[in-house]
Amino acid sequence: MNFRCRLLCLSLAIWSHSLLAIPLPQRPPDTLPPEQYISRVNDNRTITWQLWAPAAKAVEVVTGATPDRYVSQPMSKNEQGIWSLTSEPLQPGLYEYFFNVDGFRSIDTGGAQPKPQRQVNTSLILVPGSVLDDRNVPHGEIHTLSWHSPSLSRERQVSVWVPPGTRDDSAPLPVLYYYHGFGDTGLSVLTQGRVPQIMDNLLAEGKIVPMLVVMPDTETDAAEAIPEHFAPASRRETFYPRNAQAADKELMQEIMPLIASRYRIRSDADSQALAGLSQGGYQALVSGMRHLDKFAWLGIFSGVTTETVPDFRVAAQLKKPAAINRQLKLLTLVSGEEDIITGRDMTGFKAQLDQRGIRSDWHSYPKLGHEMDVWRPAYIDFVQKLFQPEN
Repeated sequence: MNFRCRLLCLSLAIWSHSLLAIPLPQRPPDTLPPEQYISRVNDNRTITWQLWAPAAKAVEVVTGATPDRYVSQPMSKNEQGIWSLTSEPLQPGLYEYFFNVDGFRSIDTGGAQPKPQRQVNTSLILVPGSVLDDRNVPHGEIHTLSWHSPSLSRERQVSVWVPPGTRDDSAPLPVLYYYHGFGDTGLSVLTQGRVPQIMDNLLAEGKIVPMLVVMPDTETDAAEAIPEHFAPASRRETFYPRNAQAADKELMQEIMPLIASRYRIRSDADSQALAGLSQGGYQALVSGMRHLDKFAWLGIFSGVTTETVPDFRVAAQLKKPAAINRQLKLLTLVSGEEDIITGRDMTGFKAQLDQRGIRSDWHSYPKLGHEMDVWRPAYIDFVQKLFQPEN
């Protein structure tokens, strides 16, 4: 063995030894019941957040949906190294939170519900007592359909909620296509939006008609529209329109034909709805207006609008107010009253529609921002209006 080889082997040995000297992360003692260090919802609708982090110097629980609405609360550590904090009684609903551990943002490693995101950094916890609950009612099915997308040159998936009792010989169903928001995944409307629970419960109460709910992935990951390639400051001008173009093509040429081949559906415009939240609201606006002959129901929840991200085909359609009013049975616009992200988009778009005489169903949610506490109630209201027989 020559000198260089001996030197290399010696260096590797020293490096390996130094790695072994670094202590591995600890874990809770086997004698400690997990319920003592994982977060939980209590019978009085309080939440006890807990985290086992004996080496941490300071831990906070941070709630809220966006940085402008974050609320940070310090937690206390006991002699076993468990940090905890119990909230005040909360209204029923699904809450977002994360831990700030010595300046590091962490999900709740003891929780079972991470928020479905492209970069996971938030956890979810449900306080029961609302239409978001899993109830003892007939349940629909969630189907996952996969295919190779020729337009995107990649494998794609779409989720479909199918009403309980649907059979191959059932009457054809109307369809709602529903897009999630930026940074989330195709599982977002299932896990965080609680679409299966909402649809099961509303149908059991007789508040909606049976329908399919098709939930595509809003992010296409087209070669020219990969979200991680764009800085936040440039998303509106670059990423949004490029992704919208790819998603529109996917919807019209691939997703809608796939649904028509797989299920018995009604494909007339009166039986098809399109909606979305945040970036998905922009997608619903773009595809809905580009293909006005395909949909009679549109829902734009806190979306970036074509007022700030121009689309010449949408602009051309908006110059035809009589045609829009004739075609659309419902054009729902939704915004949180304190939404600093897309609030101006939505109020500006509403003003534009009013000026042109285009009818819309406007909802502003007081004291709320760019968040699911707006979009879940908006979805609940919207689906109850869809496909109802005219009086």
